Amino acid sequence: MPGGRRAAGGGRRLARARREAATSEQEQQPAGEAAAVSARLPGLAADARPPGALLPTADCRARPDGCYSCRAQRRPTRPHALTPTAPHPVLDRTSDFHNDCVTVIIAAPPQPHRNRSLREVTVPVAAASNPKPRPSSSKEKEQEEGEAAEEGEDIPLLPPIMAKLGPGQGLGCAAAEGSLVPSRKREYKPCGKHTEGKRPLYAIGFNFMDARYYDVFATVGGNRVTTYRCLENGSFGLLQAYVDEDKDESFYTLSWARDHVDGSPLLVAAGSNGIIRVINCATEKLAKPLLSMISESEVHLLVKMCICFLVIHDQSFVGHGDSINEIRTQALKPSLIISASKDESVRLWNVHTGICILIFAGAGGHRNEVLSVDFHPSDIERFASCGMDNTVKIWSMKEFWLYVDKSYSWTDLPSKFPTKYVQFPVLIAAVHSNYVDCTRWLGDFILSKSVDNEIVLWEPKTKEQSPGEGSIDILQKYPVPECDIWFIKFSCDFHFNQLAIGNREGKIYVWEVQSSPPVLIARLYNQQCKSPIRQTAVSFDGSTILGAGEDGTIWRWDEVDHPSTKH
Repeated sequence: MPGGRRAAGGGRRLARARREAATSEQEQQPAGEAAAVSARLPGLAADARPPGALLPTADCRARPDGCYSCRAQRRPTRPHALTPTAPHPVLDRTSDFHNDCVTVIIAAPPQPHRNRSLREVTVPVAAASNPKPRPSSSKEKEQEEGEAAEEGEDIPLLPPIMAKLGPGQGLGCAAAEGSLVPSRKREYKPCGKHTEGKRPLYAIGFNFMDARYYDVFATVGGNRVTTYRCLENGSFGLLQAYVDEDKDESFYTLSWARDHVDGSPLLVAAGSNGIIRVINCATEKLAKPLLSMISESEVHLLVKMCICFLVIHDQSFVGHGDSINEIRTQALKPSLIISASKDESVRLWNVHTGICILIFAGAGGHRNEVLSVDFHPSDIERFASCGMDNTVKIWSMKEFWLYVDKSYSWTDLPSKFPTKYVQFPVLIAAVHSNYVDCTRWLGDFILSKSVDNEIVLWEPKTKEQSPGEGSIDILQKYPVPECDIWFIKFSCDFHFNQLAIGNREGKIYVWEVQSSPPVLIARLYNQQCKSPIRQTAVSFDGSTILGAGEDGTIWRWDEVDHPSTKH
């Protein structure tokens, strides 16, 4: 009906007049209410709007839920992953005055419209938690933008602190790739094997921490940790075996360490339970941090009852929230160990006191399981880690070394130690395009292995004063056929002259590490070995190579014509 349309039009005109009156009333009222809102919400001025924020339109004001654009503004935005100190999004509660409703706009923290400099991304936490308020007038805003532009001219723009450095950012030289034709520089023959059981053996390693035990090695599989001695006739001598009381435990890694006081050899193992076990192999006792929970009489009883076997009790280093994939010992300070876990963190421990000193995780940490770690051979404050996020990260402990020293003199409970978090590495390298499950330092270079059938030798170039800056250069590649399953780890001899790695067909490839291009020394196999070799162990001088099989068998190859094999 025409009359009905006129009535509707008059209603719209009346509503428009009321809105204009309310708007003029809003402009005339004092800023007291807006100032109160600003005081409750530090970091956002009362009359400021986040970049790109839109106020509700007249059409959506009548709807309780608002229009699509308004609802989109209500969705919280995730803080930038590269900004560790970014506060949570700020809630700007702006009164609508129409229908007495309140519109909530989710605004990201104020960010300058230019690339961030290193000064900005490394701002202290205290300063970042209270960002500078935005200017309340257009004149002040133009003045601030002019100052920001001048500052941008003086400070060179740097990549964000969490930028991944790819191979193309190095020197650009072509990598030298080794040939798969064996040079036969050293000849090896299969000697013996020993089957521990049906459960897979995931780790094996010689003891390089003490010259008296260079011929002693250990294995882990299931809930058992076993130590052996390599005999001259090509066989093995069983020394000790340690069985965890949890039958469901599955050990994935081991590392040799040394007691800080008397120099006794310590064996550290961990696995699916995320608990680190420390065993004193010289006394066949649990290490001191473990013994603190049981009486001395109980320990003597265990030693009397167990000549070769010692039950591991559940008192140990607890801290990780998931399974532990690898443990490594600092050779320059053998009472320090580092652990890589499925919980995406790396932890530094003092095995003498049982203290967790540092935790490496957070905004700049790994985004998936950490599979491997390794200490720098000469820089005691540096290590590398890698994992399922396809990256290799280099970390520095220089700023936190005071806490490492403090852990040796700590007399209170380990749980009361002021453990510190380290969130940012000094370099993140995207050398591989898939899981990186093993990394080792070769001097200042890094050897890293992924599931792409090769090991890569590359050089990281970091700037200690400018974290996040640097470059990488891929130097050499060591092909490993049929090595496309993860959790296969390589090992080297004491001097890093030879590298040995197994594959999923039960073969072992032995490379001369420091020759360029890489030289394949030998390809080892045993007709009886058909299961994957999860990890290898190379003796001190490279004359003996061991392989830990997924079928629970230890395989051994000895060098032909080596003095130790002559009878």
